Amino acid sequence: MPRPPQINSKPQNFKKSLKRTFSYTRRFYGPLIIAIFLAVITTVITLISPNFVSRITDLISTNLGGTIPLNKIIKTCVIALILYAVSAVLNYIVGFIMVTITNVVSKNLRKDISRKINVLPLSFLDSTTHGEVLSRITNDVDTVSSSLNNSLLSLVTSLLMIVGSLVAMFIKNYILALCAIATSLIGLLFVGLVMKFSQKHFIAQQRALGQLNGHIEEIYAGHNIVKAYNAEDEVKTKFDKINNSLYTSAWKSQFISGMMMPIMNFIGNLSFVIVCVVGGVLFAKGIIPSFGTIAAFIIYTRLFSQPLNQLAQVATQLQSALAASERVFEVLDQEELPAEHATKQITDCKGNVEFSHVRFGYNPDRVIIKDFSAKIKSGQKVAIVGPTGAGKTTLVNLLMRFYEVDSGKICIDGIDTRDLTRENVHDLFSMVLQDTWIYEGSIKDNVIYSKEGVTSQDVVAACKTVGLHHFIKTLPNGYDTILDENTSISAGQKQLLTIARAMLQNSPMLILDEATSSVDTRLELLIQKAMDALTENRTSFIIAHRLSTIKNADLILVMRDGDVVEKGTHAELLSQNGFYAELYNSQFEE
Repeated sequence: MPRPPQINSKPQNFKKSLKRTFSYTRRFYGPLIIAIFLAVITTVITLISPNFVSRITDLISTNLGGTIPLNKIIKTCVIALILYAVSAVLNYIVGFIMVTITNVVSKNLRKDISRKINVLPLSFLDSTTHGEVLSRITNDVDTVSSSLNNSLLSLVTSLLMIVGSLVAMFIKNYILALCAIATSLIGLLFVGLVMKFSQKHFIAQQRALGQLNGHIEEIYAGHNIVKAYNAEDEVKTKFDKINNSLYTSAWKSQFISGMMMPIMNFIGNLSFVIVCVVGGVLFAKGIIPSFGTIAAFIIYTRLFSQPLNQLAQVATQLQSALAASERVFEVLDQEELPAEHATKQITDCKGNVEFSHVRFGYNPDRVIIKDFSAKIKSGQKVAIVGPTGAGKTTLVNLLMRFYEVDSGKICIDGIDTRDLTRENVHDLFSMVLQDTWIYEGSIKDNVIYSKEGVTSQDVVAACKTVGLHHFIKTLPNGYDTILDENTSISAGQKQLLTIARAMLQNSPMLILDEATSSVDTRLELLIQKAMDALTENRTSFIIAHRLSTIKNADLILVMRDGDVVEKGTHAELLSQNGFYAELYNSQFEE
């Protein structure tokens, strides 16, 4: 089957991912503007605060030989405390707004992925592990959300603080301002180089995390098989390989990006020293009028270097977020099922089905169904048999329009299925697959599933038909028993539940894909009787490996290498002593 494009270790498009990520905040421009406005106010308050320090320093330094004006100092401190309190309240409001926005963005990303999954072709889900898909929906979206939550506000406030402190420093003294800027530019140059080298490792980290989740989900689901075949060492080796890959990429990304903070701290301290030395020289020469100006400038230097450090942290978080967002957007960019232009619907289905020269392959160079033609009359029970890989399940997938035929056509009651809506085609069939699917919920809910207008009596009747009623009554809560990991229910009983579900759907046509493969002989006979009743006056397609279960089929299609090599009833095919007779007899050879 065609595999979706794989993520490589290099960033696909940094700017594009950043733009698409922030596009999810478009509907919150109003709250964002409010948050930015409040952040501006808090930044202004922070920028004003050094003036209070400067004033207090001047009041003390100029009155060291006389009486220190405590009243003026206390008044200045009170004003500063009030402003700090206002700043704290505004910061809380801004934080509340940003947390709300980022969580809604996270919710919308999951919503878009959920919608996307429902319109992706089956080939994507068939060729992508469940763990990989889950990793993108959970880990990657969480990474985007948490990184935005931590970095978006810091990005805004840091930029405002840098601009504001620069303006304040130039107002105080342009020489000291230029000294601070020169040292900071050196730090920004190093940060840019670090980001360039670390981004590819963040991409590799998210990719390895997805592979690890897929491996764990796969192994835990088949843990009994792993134990039975003593495959623990092989599984552990593969796990260690993926885990080491995750460790290596995570270590490199964190180590390289972790260099940002030490670099920026060094640059900040260097700037602090240069400002102190140059400021002392300027004060000694009388260019700076007071010592309070130097004290205020030292604080401004900190206010300028601190947001640079925050920007270094933001850069690290954004790299992680963009690496995760690329994986999310890769799913969102997958090619969807072709848009439907079909409007026809069958409301009164008779059940006549025709395959006309159907050709299909998952890949152009791997044709599964070569030239399949068959006519099935209304109410017929059609069995499709053949060796593994003959195309039996593929034929059913085409019938249900899970895949589209490459050429030829499939008609139901004379109407090409491509002219029918997919929803209508699905409504025409009830399906019982070899792989049972039970979700966490009550037995009753599992049997009803999406069927509307079903009564409790209908559920009981369906379960009685398949011979499951007695078992259900032995459970503590009967039909209200919740099926979860702690509920003891066999694979055969799960299969019976799915059969009861199909009975309750009561669709005009039926597909049974190895429906009795998980039950014992006694239950198989019971189910066979139930199936005979279910398939009465209903077109049925039965894929079977146990040929003894399809003796009473009206038509048996024998497939080999994608073609129908024989067709007829059980007795007719045995009398021909051909491929079907060979398959049938091989199941009873001693």
